[in-house]
Parts: sequence; structure tokens; C-alpha cells
Amino acid sequence: MVLLLQVQPINGLLFQCPKKNPVTRRRARAHRCLCLQTQTLPSRTQRIMEGLPVSSEVGGAGGAYSYSALKRLDQVWSRICSAKTVVEEPKEVVSNFPWLLRNSDLANKAVDTFDVLICGGTLGIFIATALCAKGLRVGVVERNVLKGREQEWNISRKELLEFVEIGILAEDEIEQATAMKFNPNRCGFEGKGDIWVEDILNLGVSPVKLIEIVKNRFISLGGIILEGYSMSSICIFEDAAVLQLTEGKILSSRLIIDAMGNFSPVVKQIRSGRKPDGVCLVVGSCARGFKNNSDSDVIYSSSSVKKIGASAAQFFWEAFPAGSGPTDRTTYMFTYVDPQPQSPKLEELLEEYWKLMPEYQGIFLDELEILRVLYGIFPTYRDSPLPAAFNRVLQFGDASGIQSPVSFGGFGSLTRHLKRLSTGIYEAINGNFLDAHNLSLLNPYMPNLSTSWLFQRAMSAKEPSNVSPDFINELLYANFQSMQKLGDPVLRPFLQDVVQFGPLTKTLGLVMLNKPQIIPSIFKQVGIPVLLDWSGHFFMLGYYTFLSTFADPVVRPLLSALPPEMQYGWKRRLEAWKYGAGLDYKP
Repeated sequence: MVLLLQVQPINGLLFQCPKKNPVTRRRARAHRCLCLQTQTLPSRTQRIMEGLPVSSEVGGAGGAYSYSALKRLDQVWSRICSAKTVVEEPKEVVSNFPWLLRNSDLANKAVDTFDVLICGGTLGIFIATALCAKGLRVGVVERNVLKGREQEWNISRKELLEFVEIGILAEDEIEQATAMKFNPNRCGFEGKGDIWVEDILNLGVSPVKLIEIVKNRFISLGGIILEGYSMSSICIFEDAAVLQLTEGKILSSRLIIDAMGNFSPVVKQIRSGRKPDGVCLVVGSCARGFKNNSDSDVIYSSSSVKKIGASAAQFFWEAFPAGSGPTDRTTYMFTYVDPQPQSPKLEELLEEYWKLMPEYQGIFLDELEILRVLYGIFPTYRDSPLPAAFNRVLQFGDASGIQSPVSFGGFGSLTRHLKRLSTGIYEAINGNFLDAHNLSLLNPYMPNLSTSWLFQRAMSAKEPSNVSPDFINELLYANFQSMQKLGDPVLRPFLQDVVQFGPLTKTLGLVMLNKPQIIPSIFKQVGIPVLLDWSGHFFMLGYYTFLSTFADPVVRPLLSALPPEMQYGWKRRLEAWKYGAGLDYKP
């Protein structure tokens, strides 16, 4: 029998099937279904992101917007999640040599010499300019073009004025860099009531403009910028540190500052590739078409714990008007997780974001024009800030872990610590106090950061959990309601990531009085070992508060009589008491 054949296209493939044989036709249908099942359709995230124009990527967190960059970051995140507690020793990028530079093969190969070299320019340009203004010869190495990202940084004016105080910005330049101002600012938790505050994260600062202003100031002071160069290795000698660049250049410096962020190769070496203790995952977008666009959300939760794949997640939101247009608005969705193999990927979170954001903002997705898609991973470690592990090498910014474990990144903490750090680094260089011990005094133990660990743990959903899915919202609302009753001196520092002993004690006391039934769930949520560890940091927070309040006025007048190195060390201890107690915060 001769079979008549017809050619049918299936998803772009040609497939021949008999015209009349029913068995063969059934097989053809089954094959067609299999083809449809095995062909992966692009996700909504991919369709949206690949339809957007993408500008060149810049350094720093949130500096990339493309779908390919998202996939690369998800691969990094997958490796973090699948790693064991201790992984194989990472690549050694810092090496020690117990002799002078002039006795090494590199002595005649260095093309330039500096007092300070800074690797990583996005946040590094701020400390570079502060040190350059003090008369040091400073160089900045940046693997990309040194410029800010398009997406704004949200911050309070009070924090920006720290730049004016140390002389790297003029007050009118803050106005130039400010793209948007807005008030009031909301904190809310799933129908339990809203708390409104003023002047908290209420400025949208353009990183493009801000970094351009600071960069020009740096160059005018004699600073050197090497754009398009990457760090290859650091060699530490008794009298200098040598930075070898991937592109072949060799530079020497008295001190190298690592400002390469959370994924710095130097930090990986110091931490031996250890898995982070916690991670904040952030996704979001900047979009055009919002009708109500005059206020902001500092923190908002619109639902209880949700299931994402094999993991549980408690989602929080932030939303801010954007400076690119009157109807432009940025919305972030973030969650705190322990890095485990089942933890959600960023693309999975973005898929959830497209479903939840319209309900949260009261607008349909097809009414909006998506301008850019945002995403980031912010790992945190309980043993932070990170002490110096080598002579002549110091971590700065996100690489140092100086930021709060509940915040996205280190820009806000940078503004608070820049004066302290620039002064301390300048004194260390002038006195030649560049060994690891003296440099570690610049990134000391700070109990106010360590106490923040309880907040991240309490805000992280657990799977399986033995508390109510609504517990996190109940706990946070109880805390915020208590702080509101206690007034601005308690609420305002907390919203700006500053933990202080007095306000924290009053808040916890009021929560226990008003909501005693929530205490057993706190023990279940965070666990006894975490609470015991936190109790030690809480005690040290009170101790540092006592030392800064009562011991500092006694010790400070005596410093001038001490030898230079002891004087340097005691200044750093006084700063550690003050900043570790959150007493650097000025209303």
C-alpha cells in the first residue's frame, strides 16, 4: 500500500505524518504534544527585559539592568546557595612577602606610586576624595567607566549633609544631585494600620550627577583615576603594597583600600569562601504611569508568608517617586533568606513581583511603561565589620560589612562613617600604623550592628515553620506602633538604620507590656541560640553607651600626653564606643 504523506510544521520543525493511518496520526499528535512540552517559553521577566533598551553597565550594586546580567547574577546566587558551610579555598589574590619592595623583582616595574590606592570606584570615589582633600596622593582603579547608575539612591538630607561637613560637597551641589523630593513616608503591615513619618529616605539622589560632581572634585584635587582596569593580585611587602592589574600595569602604594563590594575577591580570600549567614534579595522596577505619586513607602508588607517553589518567603515593599518624570515610580520587593539550595532565584522573585506589584500599587501592569528592571543580592555575615586580615589592606563600604544586615547596601552607612574613616585612615598613613592590628581598629566590633541580626532573623520566613504565617507582620507592627508611641527620638533613628540602647530597650519593654502573647512565637521564630547570642550583643550595646557617655569625657583630655601609636589606638576606641552605640546619630 502506498501512503500519501503530508508535511506539517510543528514549532518551526517539519514533521511528516501519514494522511490516513490512524495509529501513525496518534503518534504524530503525541510527538507534537511532547515538542510543545519540552520547548521552554520565555518567562514574563525575559519578555519584559529583552524589550527594554539597555545602557552600558556600570560598577556597584544595581549597576546592570539586562536580562543576561540577571541570569549571571542568578548563577552566582545558585553557587552561594549550593555551597557547603566551608567550601574549597578561593583563589589567593593577596600574598605576603617578608622583605622590602626594593629587594623584589617588582621594584622597578611599578609605573606609579601612591599614598592610597582604592579598588572599586562607585563608593570608593567618596573616600578617595576625602583623603585627597587631606593632601594624600590617591588613585582609584575602576574596571568600568567611573559613573553612577541611572537608578536613584534614596536617602535623607541629613545623611547627605555629612558630605558637606567633611568638605567633599558644597550644599548647593546636594541640590544639583537631588532629582526628587517627596513626603510623607509610610510604614505599614497588611491592613493593621499605617504609620506616617516625614523626611525619611525622602530624597531621590541621582548617582550619575552625584558621582560626576565628586569625581570632578577628586580630579581637581590631583587624584588619579584608572578606568577600564581590574585588580589581578596584591603583593604585601614590609614597606609597600603592590597592585598588579589584569591589563599588565603595576602600581605601588602605602595602603590599598578594597571597595569592590560584597563579591570582592579579597573578601572571598579572607572569609575562605564561607557561605553568608543571611541574604537580602531585592527585585523591582522603575515604571511610568502612576497617578498617585507624591509619597513613599519606607517599608510595607501587603501579605503574610508566601510559598515560592520549595521555599517560604515574607515579602516587603519600598516605593519612591522617581526623578525622571512626574508619573515615574520605583517599587522594590525584597525578602530575607538563609542561602539554601531551595532558596528562590531572582528571576522567580521577579515573576512573583509582576503578579503582586499591581495589586500593591493599585494599577494594572499594562497601564505602565517599564523603564528598567532592578535586582540585587546583598549577603551579610554575623562577624561584621570585617577586621583587616593583611598589613596595608583595608576593606571599605560593602566589602567591610559596615552596613546594617537589614539594609540593601552601604550608601547610607557610608555617609555616617565617612568622616570617621577618612580621619582614621589619614592618621594611620601619617603615623605609618599600617599593620593589620592598627587597621582593624578602623573596622571595630560594633554592637549596634550585631543587635540588628535579630531583626533580620525575625523578618526571615522559615520552612517548615511552627509560627503563624502572619507572625512577622504582627511582630513588626507591634514594634513600629511602640516606637510611634515613644515618638521621633525612638522611631527616626531606627528608620535610618541606627540602633541605640535607650530607644531599643524602651521599644522592647513596650512590646512586652502591650503584646505579651507574641513572646513565645519570637522564641520559636528566631531560636534560643540566636536569642542568647543577641543578648550578649544587647549587653555590649548598653556597655558601649555607658563608655561613650561617661568614660569618653574622662579619657579624651588625656590623649595628647600619649605616644603617637597609643594616641591613634585610643582615638579609634573612643570612635568605636560612640559609633557602636549609635551615638554618632544627630537628630
